[in-house]
Parts: sequence; structure tokens; C-alpha cells
Amino acid sequence: MNKEKLTLSQLEQYLSKVAWILKGPVDASDFKVYIFPLLFFKRLSDVYTEEYQTILEESDGDAEYASLPEFHRFEIPKGCHWNDVREQTNNVGAAIELALRGIEQANQGLLYGIFGDAQWSNKNKLSDRLLTDLVEHFSQYELSNSLVDPDMLGNAYEYLIKHFADLTNKKAGEFYTPRSVVHLLGKILDPHEGESIYDPACGTGGMLLECVDHLKENKEDYRTLKLYGQEKNLTSSSIARMNMFLHGIEDFQITRGDTLRQPAFFDADGLRTFDCVIANPPFSLKEWGAENWANDPYGRNIAGVPPKGNGDMAWVQHMIKSMNSSGRMTVVLPHGALFRKGAEGKIRKALLEQDLLEAVIGLGSNIFYGTQLAACVMVFKQVKTADKKGKVLFIDASDQIRVGRAQSYLEKKHVDQIYTWFSDYKEVENYVSVATQEDLKENDYNLNIPLYVEKIIEDNLPSVEEALADLKEAWSESQKAEKKFKTILKEFI
Repeated sequence: MNKEKLTLSQLEQYLSKVAWILKGPVDASDFKVYIFPLLFFKRLSDVYTEEYQTILEESDGDAEYASLPEFHRFEIPKGCHWNDVREQTNNVGAAIELALRGIEQANQGLLYGIFGDAQWSNKNKLSDRLLTDLVEHFSQYELSNSLVDPDMLGNAYEYLIKHFADLTNKKAGEFYTPRSVVHLLGKILDPHEGESIYDPACGTGGMLLECVDHLKENKEDYRTLKLYGQEKNLTSSSIARMNMFLHGIEDFQITRGDTLRQPAFFDADGLRTFDCVIANPPFSLKEWGAENWANDPYGRNIAGVPPKGNGDMAWVQHMIKSMNSSGRMTVVLPHGALFRKGAEGKIRKALLEQDLLEAVIGLGSNIFYGTQLAACVMVFKQVKTADKKGKVLFIDASDQIRVGRAQSYLEKKHVDQIYTWFSDYKEVENYVSVATQEDLKENDYNLNIPLYVEKIIEDNLPSVEEALADLKEAWSESQKAEKKFKTILKEFI
């Protein structure tokens, strides 16, 4: 086993090669189901061994003392260590399954169910030879705290999430939110020390971790944040929890469940509320639970019942209801949420009359995995500053992208420009407009950005006189050229 400190590049290459071992028997869309649990299992085992060796030296070789649970972040029961699995050559899948379940049971408060429900003992898909190769590949490096710090491992983990999104050809409806979009939302949300952050559609935890990074960049104590997330997909919710631990985050709650049907977080008087709410929920979700919304037991029907076949405005209302009395939120939605009529139009009208919407930002097309649609960002605040009351900021950032062959990219310079426009809160020709309540009412509460941000097309065409003068000059030059051509031609005849 290599016991040298790993660079981020080495770690990324090491992890991306894991996919090649699984390729063939396992579909690319299932790679994450097997690879993330093994990576986390290896990390837990290596950290446990490191802790054990430290206490062993301090206690003059007292093995029983060094094994006491109080000296370990997570307990690893006898027979459930990575090295125990590595010794197996037959029924390797069963050995992995036994070890993972053993660790979950020994750490029920923190790790119960974290390894997901992969069928490790299915030999038709995972032969002993394949699993042995997988275990041996992971065994190349030691992933202890002294050799791989949480930030680096967390960044490599994020890289792997994106890598799998690439491999799966951006399908299956699980949109990986581009890091740059997540960064934009984090900058706008601007979380601070001691605040609570909630993502009701947290996926693999990227939005929550962006808030952590935001505090790190601002030299604030990120450990004071309280992170909450809910995710319907079992694999994604497990990956999110592992992601938190691998980033060294302690104070978080990630819960699996259907947020719109059964929200997970409550206080004594109803839904728990938070300082910051952030999400990129599934676009235009069809089966979202409309049947219960008219009499929603959680009081989220604050502006009306969204259409049965589109849950965009259900997410918006859930998130608004989840803000505390001074809360703020950023949400990514498809552009249709800005202008669709019917029930959604009535909901927009009600929300705008409550003066909760602060800004609408239109992003460029084809920057999201899984869809070529252009998306928008909506920013809500419970309490707007005096200068922003009764107003909504509209930003047309559709050209703030680098267009690629298969996909477009929102780069740092684009994020910085959009954020500057948002912060300055003033009119910019072709890009930014500040609309009043009267403007919104005049447009029947339609939030389609071109209604507010007019594109001024510069007329660079010459006047009739200039055009005629240019034509005469061109005609004269062509006559001279023809005369010269005829003169030269005569010499050859």
C-alpha cells in the first residue's frame, strides 16, 4: 500500500479508473451504487487504523484499550474492517455486505443505512474476480487523515460525481447541477456563521457544501453552520451523507424521503424554518402529490394549488414556507415557471403581491446536465431592504456563457458578472432592469424576462446619402479595374 501523501490529481485519476473495472457487467448509471460505498468504507477503515495505531503507541501497546469506541470517530466491529474483506477470495460480495451492515449497526446514530441497498452478493453481476480487482484497486493507497485531508478527499469525491454524470450520458433525469451554477446561488444566498441552511432536494449535497465553501472563502467559521437536506433517491441521499463526512462536516442532517409529500423537518408548531433555503429541484415534476395540496397539512398552500402535472410552484411554496422570519432563498427553475398561465399564473400573482420575490436571473441554454433547456434563478426574501420593496430585479444573463460543441459553460467571469449586476441593483442597458409592482401588474404578473429587459439593437446602417456615395465610389473603382483588365488582356491577344 502506498503511504505517500496524495495530490488531488493522483486521487482523481485513482478514483476515475475504478469505473473501468466495473465496465461491462455493470451499467454506467449504476457505478455510483457500488463505488461510493467502497470509497467511504476504505476511508473509514484507514482512519480507524490510524486512530488505533496512535492510541496503541500512547498506551504502550494496549490493544484492548486502543480498540475502545471513545477513541474512534466511527466504530468498526471485529471482522468488518477493509483488511478483513481484502483477505476474502470466495464470496467476496457477501463479505462486503456483512462488513457494511456491521458498520452501520455499530454506528446507528450516524451511519444507519448510509451504504445504500446494493446487491453485493449477486454473482451474476459482481463476480468474485471483479470484486477482488475492485478491492485491490482501492487498496493501492492509504486514505487516512494524515495522508488525505478531508477537503482534498471531498473535492475528489465531487469530481467523481461529475465524472459519473459524464459517463451516464446525462440521462435518467438526475440533473447534476454545474458547479458554477451552485457557486452563483451560494454567492447570492450569502450564508454566514451560525446560520441554518436547508436544501429540500439536496441530491448528493453539492448546494449545502457550497455554503460551507462560501464561509471558508470569507474566513468565517464554517463549523457553526447547521446543514439540513432531504432527498427522495436512496442512492443520492446516501452519497450526500458520505459526502458530508468525507468533507469533514459534523453538524448536518440528511434525510431520505419525498419532500413534497412528506417533509422531514419539524418544530413544535409545524414545519421547521431556516435562515437560508437553496435548491435545484427536479424540473417540472409530474407526479408530485397534487392530490394533497389543496388541504396541505403542512400549511404550504400559501399562494394556490399548482397544476397536477407540474410541481415547480409546489417546490417554490414549500421553500418559502421553510424560510424563517428573516429568511432568504435561491432556487433554480425552468424558464416556463416565469410565464406559464393558469394555476401557475395565479400563484405568481399571489407571491408577487406578498412582495417576496427580489430577483429573476435568466441563465444561458444548455448548461445543465440532462436538459438543453435554459434555466432561471429566482431569489426570494422574507424581508426586503427598504430600497427594494415593491420592486423586482430582472437580469438577462443568457449570453453569459461559453458555447461548447456539446454543452455550454458558465465560467467564473460569467458568475462574477451576474453577481455584480445582482449586487449593484441598477439598470444596465440590454442586461438589467428594475421593475415596479405597477410594471408587474401591467404585464399580468408574467415574469418573462424580455418583457422587462429590452434588447436595444444598434442601428449601424449608413444613411441613404452615404450608401449612394459608397455605391458611386465602388462603381468608379470597378470601371477602373475593368479598363485595366482589358488593357492587360490586349497584350495576350
